[in-house]
Amino acid sequence: MEISSSLELDIKPRWSLVYLAALCLFLCTCFPAEAFDPLDPNGNITIKWDVMSWTADGYVALVTMFNYQQYRHIEAPGWNLGWHWAKKEVIWNMQGAQATMQGDCSKFHGNIPHCCKPDPTIVDLLPGVPYSQQSANCCRGGVLGSFAQDPANSAASFQVIVGNAGTSNTTVVLPKNFTLSTPGPGYTCGPAKKVKQSLFPSPDGRRHTQALMTWNVTCAYSQFLAQRAPTCCVSFSSFYQEAIVPCRTCACNCKPNITQPLLSTQPLCVDPTDALTMPTTPPLVNGASSIIRNQPVPALLYCSEDMCPIQIHWHVKVNYQQYWRAKVTITNRHVKNYTLWNLVVQHPNFNNLTESFSFTYKPLSAYGTINDTAMFWGIKYYNDMLMAAGPEGNVQSEILLQKDSRFTFGQGWAFPHRILFNGDECVLPPPDSYPSLPNAASKLRVLTSFLVMSILVLCVLAAIL
Repeated sequence: MEISSSLELDIKPRWSLVYLAALCLFLCTCFPAEAFDPLDPNGNITIKWDVMSWTADGYVALVTMFNYQQYRHIEAPGWNLGWHWAKKEVIWNMQGAQATMQGDCSKFHGNIPHCCKPDPTIVDLLPGVPYSQQSANCCRGGVLGSFAQDPANSAASFQVIVGNAGTSNTTVVLPKNFTLSTPGPGYTCGPAKKVKQSLFPSPDGRRHTQALMTWNVTCAYSQFLAQRAPTCCVSFSSFYQEAIVPCRTCACNCKPNITQPLLSTQPLCVDPTDALTMPTTPPLVNGASSIIRNQPVPALLYCSEDMCPIQIHWHVKVNYQQYWRAKVTITNRHVKNYTLWNLVVQHPNFNNLTESFSFTYKPLSAYGTINDTAMFWGIKYYNDMLMAAGPEGNVQSEILLQKDSRFTFGQGWAFPHRILFNGDECVLPPPDSYPSLPNAASKLRVLTSFLVMSILVLCVLAAIL
């Protein structure tokens, strides 16, 4: 009996640890760490739905999307916003946006709704549409700027007239299952929540009108959901070492093998030595025609060992008495142009960043006290567009930093801890491969050679004299 009791007491704590480990695994699976960005802890896209007036069978609403992300923007072909109606609502009309499909409106006669789908998908209008179809902050083709880089274009809005919806705060039911794509995945939206009604000032600011009803939806980005493969990698070099530390092999994908069938997940690529510009038609893959029929054509880029569309190169260039200088180069190996590109770099010396010579620079202090992160983007009409792969497919700048008490070229301190391009994490080289200072033995050999040469020179001078 004593042995049995002791075994029972010993087993119970072990099972508790198993349960605890299983719970941690479940939480990590349900809530991936990539959904939280420590460099932009408050970054999200908030959708505000304001009911402005009632109609005979529903309401008129102003829907606004606010991009509160510091450096993550939405580029062409733009955003897609979707939801599921809670009842049998329809969209009678829209301004500033449109539904992608009308759906089954066969039960309506005479006045046909704009959209009858129970799960509409809404897209922005293109620039140049007639003024009668526009609303404020619309018609940019779904492009949405980031809050730090392009605050004037970080919001989009449209007007929607909803029918079969109820005509009071107690009969209107909030839509559910909101989705936001760009157009690929990456954003997860929470449920709609009623909030305090919005206030809208008059043009002169002397009078405010109040929405009849307001609800918010918050959407957060996760690189894990957007794509499993990274989109950029980083290479390093320095003035004190000749060798260049390249991007990791297969950092974003592996180079296609012409001896094996091409997988749909493998990107097509061309040899950069075979052409000065990217082809406009699907190319041969490493010289072999192995494109599979009836499958989507993967992204086209230059072949490389890392197969990353974007390469970031950080070069420690000059060492001054009180300052040091680094050169940053962004190379585009992709077939597309990158507009509104940005680069986020985390480095311990950025608190003393003195000047960025040909990039716009803004510090990002996520927690107010630690200033180790900088955001860079192009200068308008100069290098704000990163051109497609080819001779013009790169932008570069040098940055000047003042040395602080922690400054050292040893142990890789002069190289960034983290780099993001357009909000996505870039793959850094392994820490043990960073350019290192010449070791003590090398310094001793240099000093010995200097002394030997000095003695020889003295001997020659003594013989001559």
